Amino acid sequence: MSKVVIIGPAHPLRGGLASFNERLARQFIKEGKEVTIYTFSLQYPGFLFPGTTQFSTEPAPKDINIKAAINSVNPLNWITVGSKLKREKPDIIVVRYWLPFMGPCLGTILRIAKKNRHTKVICIADNIRPHEKRFGDIAFTKYFIKSVDAFITMSEKVMQDLKVFTNKPAQQIVHPLYDNFGEPLPKKAAREHLGLSTEAKIILFFGFIRKYKGLDLLLEAMALPQMQQSGIKLLIAGEFYEDRKFFDEIIQSKNISDQLILKTDFIKDSEVRYYLGSADFVIQPYRNATQSGVTPLAYHFEKPMLVTNVGGLPDLVPDGKVGLVSEPTPQSIADGILQLYQLGEAHFLPHLREEKKKYSWSKLTEAIRSLS
Repeated sequence: MSKVVIIGPAHPLRGGLASFNERLARQFIKEGKEVTIYTFSLQYPGFLFPGTTQFSTEPAPKDINIKAAINSVNPLNWITVGSKLKREKPDIIVVRYWLPFMGPCLGTILRIAKKNRHTKVICIADNIRPHEKRFGDIAFTKYFIKSVDAFITMSEKVMQDLKVFTNKPAQQIVHPLYDNFGEPLPKKAAREHLGLSTEAKIILFFGFIRKYKGLDLLLEAMALPQMQQSGIKLLIAGEFYEDRKFFDEIIQSKNISDQLILKTDFIKDSEVRYYLGSADFVIQPYRNATQSGVTPLAYHFEKPMLVTNVGGLPDLVPDGKVGLVSEPTPQSIADGILQLYQLGEAHFLPHLREEKKKYSWSKLTEAIRSLS
């Protein structure tokens, strides 16, 4: 039995990366691998974390071996963890890279681990160039990249960014389905659970609220006359990772509060299926993007999408088949939403069900093995 270590967020940390890593671990376990996730005992210092808490209130997974071992700001800890991995001699280390701040920590751990001359390091790169730029980004990323043997990206944009830094082996695959939040359920049952009207037209903005995700563009779209007359409600489900005052001012100045349903606390994993199940359509009005974890989530729950024509988003949403692609402007977003309703959910469902077959976790583990 080969041994795999995944380095990245996992329980008790919360969020999309943690969910992804735990689901990947389960796929490896299903394939007969011995799997351990090394997660963070301290992931971010407080000043870098924009939400209310980094920790989940859900119970720990009982089927995955998770070690909260890595302190992102303590170099002595990096040496300790790297030395432990060196002795354990996993066949493969799969490491997530999403923020240059993690470059020194992860790069040091991996350098030490690889001194066993056995372990191969495969990086799943969510971002190479971050959405919000900070001092040290390039130097930290270069340091990290030198410790990796091969890379997997989930969008063409990240692949292009990676090629600026290295010509090491790399594969691009599609982001697998987030199928670990339960099965789809009837819209009526989902809405009743959340106390929403079973008759209303409801679109969904889902996930952490950050400036680059373009919620302000969607709010401005909701204020346009054709949207105000449509009776469409916007359900905003996710925690503010920016100062919410910016968004509140748009809501007040545009007088659109009665068109909105605000659920702006962190959405627990056990509640995700109800929010996706309640929506007619999922809207991703991003200003810029590499890829989005919301897309495979929408695929799993078979929800047609509107995405903006930025980064890797249009690659994953064939226009007119599983959803629509708009420009990142309020008018174009509004036009797209109205067109979704004109076409109707039934128009998109056959294409969604066919397209989602591409998004299997076994394709990711196969790519990891081929690069190792």
